[in-house]
Amino acid sequence: MRKLFGIVAFASGLFAQIPVTDPLVVAKCSGCHSKDEKGNLSRISWVRSAPEGWQQAIKRMVRLHGVSLKPEEARKVVQYLSDQHGLAPEEAKPGIYYFEKRHLDQEKYPEVVRDACVSCHPYGQAMNWRRDAKEWDLLVNMHIGFFPVVEWNSFRGMQRGPAGPPVPGADTRTPVEKAIEQMKTDFPLETKEWAAWTASRRQAKLAGRWLLSASQPGKGRFTGEVTIEPGASPNEWVTRSTMTSIESGQTITREGKSALYTGYSWRGRSGANTNAVREVMMVSRDQSMIEGRWFWGAYDEFGYDVKLVRTEDRPVILATSVTALRAGKTTTFQILGDQFPTGLTVGDLDLGAGITIKRLGRQTQSTLIEVEVEVAEKAPLGPRDLAVKRTVAAGAIAVYDTVDYIKTASDTAIARLGGGSTAFNKGYMQFEAIGFNRGLDGKPNTPDDINLGPVKAEWSLEEFFAVYGDDDVQYVGTIDKSGYFTPSIEGPNPKRKFSRNNYGDVWAVATYKGEDAAKPKDGSPITAKCYLVVTVPQYMRWDQPEVAQ
Repeated sequence: MRKLFGIVAFASGLFAQIPVTDPLVVAKCSGCHSKDEKGNLSRISWVRSAPEGWQQAIKRMVRLHGVSLKPEEARKVVQYLSDQHGLAPEEAKPGIYYFEKRHLDQEKYPEVVRDACVSCHPYGQAMNWRRDAKEWDLLVNMHIGFFPVVEWNSFRGMQRGPAGPPVPGADTRTPVEKAIEQMKTDFPLETKEWAAWTASRRQAKLAGRWLLSASQPGKGRFTGEVTIEPGASPNEWVTRSTMTSIESGQTITREGKSALYTGYSWRGRSGANTNAVREVMMVSRDQSMIEGRWFWGAYDEFGYDVKLVRTEDRPVILATSVTALRAGKTTTFQILGDQFPTGLTVGDLDLGAGITIKRLGRQTQSTLIEVEVEVAEKAPLGPRDLAVKRTVAAGAIAVYDTVDYIKTASDTAIARLGGGSTAFNKGYMQFEAIGFNRGLDGKPNTPDDINLGPVKAEWSLEEFFAVYGDDDVQYVGTIDKSGYFTPSIEGPNPKRKFSRNNYGDVWAVATYKGEDAAKPKDGSPITAKCYLVVTVPQYMRWDQPEVAQ
């Protein structure tokens, strides 16, 4: 009945505004945001956003409009607005990368927003707001009021040369008029997703033991567990995590605090000092899984991709110590998980046609199985499901014969100078190379190619020729064989032509020489390139939303 009411309310327009009922929010906001007879506060009742969006708005109110808030009051206001004026999970998912601080080669956005919006900030910022039509128009006015220069260099479009008469039938709207109409269509206040979420949302019950699987570029994969316990309020949680590197065996332990917004948005901090990380994750609707990114660094450049799975009274396969098995080879590897039954035999495991389970080695605390397998020379290539009795991990491991080509994990990268005479930290970069098999069609770079996971490539820098006398590779920094790039210090360099700063752009080049690498006819090794921009420190930062405990 409750869910049905939510859908009916959406259809009838009841959600055209969202009354503000929290006494603290009313007390702190109604001095400027007038309250009507229905309990609506001007502007606020016609807007929805993610926790970071509301935190950013509150910071602006404090800095520009004299709002007085204690830290604990600010947290309560952010919690209330995120819960009651937030985003549904389906609305938040497309733009969560913005808060996870992920590096993207290219954001995806409608072309009509390029000049008016994306010329100044990532599209992800706009994607995490919902407004009614009037509020989108008022947002334009706010930008012109705070940043007058945008009216002519972005919103109206810069005029270059004499303008002739418009072509008959041409769209003569300004860039901002086109962009804001797109926003009204794509990000309205009223949506079926929000109506359904507000009707079905329930109190999160996350306490207990969770299994962790994670990966970090250059460091490989990790497995472990997280214990979640209730905190001081129903939306606060205390965590203790333990994760072990599959490759090195190093174990990392962290304790942390987190808050949950809108019933699914996890924002937390764990660890301390140099071991501290920020956590941005989303809880699944059935509260059985939590996924996202844990990150750190002066520019949030380091991070784990993390997945938590709630423990149940059954076996779970988390990962394997290798991501691919080569045809014609015998390989020993580990299966990592939880609650594996004791006394397993070779007949209890299955990896499909062409793979023979030779023997089982040690089993440790029901969380590890060591297995030796023989892969036939003509075994079918491609991803394989791994079965341990009735527990199956789909596509857990791949079968291949050769690494036919490699790709860098991203096509572009950015690093920042620092560490010189100023207090600005450096922005580092960890590169990673991914191996691929040509797939069943025998042709590389086609949809059926097999991702083999990270490969141990050797890294180097090459000049990216942009101007005459380019010498960037000598000054921008260094890269070690594992792909870890350390930028140079900032500031004018008297040893460089024109005493330029140490900025520049170069190629980060991965070279793979493994025995399973395909042999090109010319005998050259397999390589891949990533375009790396090394720039100056970010001397000025705009508001940095950091919703967390």
